[in-house]
Amino acid sequence: MKFFYCILSLLFCFTANAQATRKYSNEFMNIGVDAAALGMSNAVVAKTNDVNSGYWNPAGLTKLEDKQLALMHSSYFANIANYDYAAFAMPLDNDSAFGISLIRFAVDDILDTTELIDDQGNVNYDRINLFSTADYGLTFSYARNLPIEGLRYGVNAKVIRRIIGDFASSWGFGLDAAIQFENDNNWKFGLMARDITTTFNSWSFNDEAIARIQDAIEGQNQELPETSEITIPKLQLGVSKKYVFRYDYSLEAEFDLNVRFEQNNDIISTSFASINPALGFEFGYIDMIFLRTGVGNFQTERQLDNSETTTFQPSLGVGFKYKGIEVDYAFTDIGDQSIALYSNVFSLKVDFSLFR
Repeated sequence: MKFFYCILSLLFCFTANAQATRKYSNEFMNIGVDAAALGMSNAVVAKTNDVNSGYWNPAGLTKLEDKQLALMHSSYFANIANYDYAAFAMPLDNDSAFGISLIRFAVDDILDTTELIDDQGNVNYDRINLFSTADYGLTFSYARNLPIEGLRYGVNAKVIRRIIGDFASSWGFGLDAAIQFENDNNWKFGLMARDITTTFNSWSFNDEAIARIQDAIEGQNQELPETSEITIPKLQLGVSKKYVFRYDYSLEAEFDLNVRFEQNNDIISTSFASINPALGFEFGYIDMIFLRTGVGNFQTERQLDNSETTTFQPSLGVGFKYKGIEVDYAFTDIGDQSIALYSNVFSLKVDFSLFR
């Protein structure tokens, strides 16, 4: 329990200065990974127990029995942005495990037209260049069982790299901490604290490249952004339960609360923190075929007539597992049920026990 109190102490310490930090920083690290989890509206912090636990709750890595590899790809904003993920994890002994994962979110081949018109006012299409803006998140995970039966913890060390063509780039570093508990009745509980020390990003700018932007449109882009940004901590708490019917059928449900230490449009929001619930279900047949659904991202939105309405984000998913190979698909979006484009997410998981 000392580990749990340490997490809370760090959170309260750093959220006390939340007004000096940015509300939204490194948001690409909050999209989620694994089509199975996305199909359940990301409500997996209590149940996660495979290679993808490094992202959702590193404490779940202790449930690994062999090495595992995971891959995922998705496209957002009508295929403008590509989101890719790869992870590997392995048990170290009977009580501990290690994992590593990489996330890339990028918009590639953006047209740079700042030099399209030369000094004489002539249009020269040969002067158009291409550049990419890419965000990378490299995560190292460690998990270990605690002496109390069913209790385990995990920690993440994250390295953030963000690149905007030749214009700017940044390095960042942050830590996550998490716990899981499972009782004798198969109730599972999870707590994931992201960016517990606040994740710090330091930006550097290419003065020559920035000058081209500043001269492109008179009076625009004259001031450089801040050279540093801090990501405030976030909490995800969950409880799950799995029911088995007639040996062949199973239903696992999880309810999560996502907490941000800010005031926003979440359905529960105060000046100290905002809470957004998520509910996910997974129906399984002979531990081979899976159907998933979930609902989350409940938002209170103000309309043009000053009335308020509640929006939400539904999701659906299917999965197929044979021996050590699992293929999953999710149909979801990153907004709500009415205004955002839905995305198709595919992921693959391989358990190395397949080769033994």
